[in-house]
Amino acid sequence: MAPLLRRRAGFINRMALEVAYRCLGSEIEVPTIFASRHGEASRSVELLSELAKGQPLSPTSFGLSVHNATGGLFSIARRDHANDIALAAGQSTVEHAVIEACGLLAEGESRVLLVIYDGPLPTEYAAFQDCHEQPFAWAWLMQAPTEDVFSLSWSATSDNPSPNLERLPPGLEVLRFYIRKELCLERTCDKFRWFWSRDAQGT
Repeated sequence: MAPLLRRRAGFINRMALEVAYRCLGSEIEVPTIFASRHGEASRSVELLSELAKGQPLSPTSFGLSVHNATGGLFSIARRDHANDIALAAGQSTVEHAVIEACGLLAEGESRVLLVIYDGPLPTEYAAFQDCHEQPFAWAWLMQAPTEDVFSLSWSATSDNPSPNLERLPPGLEVLRFYIRKELCLERTCDKFRWFWSRDAQGT
């Protein structure tokens, strides 16, 4: 990425861009989904603070605070006109992003790049923290399966788990399930019970 664009990206953006570049390299025309629960929340807080002080806002900072800024930087830097989606869906962000990717594959795309990334909430929002927030980013280059590797199903629920500050962020829970090749992972959040499962012979 050109230095001028790289300097514009915040810390969370740069993590997401790093894993995206590692997956695709110079390849273009692959639809991309950038999914983050919080996005550049710190930048947004800075803008709100400036607004409260009556200070003029930087158009550049505002443009980079929105949720689709990461995908925009990725597209501009690579001169890539492929479909680019930004997604945020609370604690279920990973699951909704995977469903979105599967939808693109079902519509005929041969591959879809899925990038999951997040970071801690700003201190101003610390009271809303419900897990052990930490910075992370990972990416999957997804394609239609040739065998049953793993599946995702869900059902509605009225359960509402209490915050657990020792629990991993949802994105890292799913990544751990995948890397450890665990047979199942059940997550309850946002009025859904999500069930990830893997065939015993899956890889």
